[in-house]
Amino acid sequence: MDPFLSIVVPAHNEQARLPESLPRIRQYLEEQDYTWEVIVVDSGSTDRTAEVAREVDPRQRWLRLLRVDRPGKGLAVRTGMLAAHGAYRFICDADLSMPIELVHRFIPPDGPQVDIAIASREAPGAARHNEPAFRHLIGRAFNLLVRLIAIPEIQDTQCGFKCFRDEAARDLFGVQRLDGWTFDVEVLYIALRRGYRVAEIPISWYHHPGSRVRVWRDSRTMFADLFRIRRNWRRGLYEGR
Repeated sequence: MDPFLSIVVPAHNEQARLPESLPRIRQYLEEQDYTWEVIVVDSGSTDRTAEVAREVDPRQRWLRLLRVDRPGKGLAVRTGMLAAHGAYRFICDADLSMPIELVHRFIPPDGPQVDIAIASREAPGAARHNEPAFRHLIGRAFNLLVRLIAIPEIQDTQCGFKCFRDEAARDLFGVQRLDGWTFDVEVLYIALRRGYRVAEIPISWYHHPGSRVRVWRDSRTMFADLFRIRRNWRRGLYEGR
């Protein structure tokens, strides 16, 4: 029988975080009354990410490890979401900057009746903790561009915690193309234009040092991606497979 919830953890050079975050995820899930699975996707890591994931669950009883041969958060998430079996499929950053205990807000019975529920650091009731001012400024500047160019409806597209119903996950990640950081915008852009229901869920978010984003280089790429997404849509590149 397929699980109720799949937790997908994209992981690039996360050997330091996984030994803490994976047991926390497991402990939380074991306290729930539904079935579940955890999938770690190692995307081209050059450290011991894969080995650490295996050490956490040597017999792979509750954790599946998938590996792709090159970096890219979009690639890792796409791989995990399409390999998952859950009725709900939750993207979860390895740093647990959103406490795993908030997952219940995204799924029944507590979550909204929508196809996609995304964590928001900007929705009413959300809170940020320990975030450097420059990071917040850069994030807000990028979100302004996202709203001007691609998705005016959403206040926070980039928070790394999102939940998809299985049908929406299969549909959207089956056509999503970007391998990098802007995959969030791409998936939500397609979703809204296909009529999927999307809700922003206010969360408490905690900054942890060691972000994988290279601010200046990645910001240029992400800006260009916004126009690439619109161009791909006009060209019909997101049509269903």
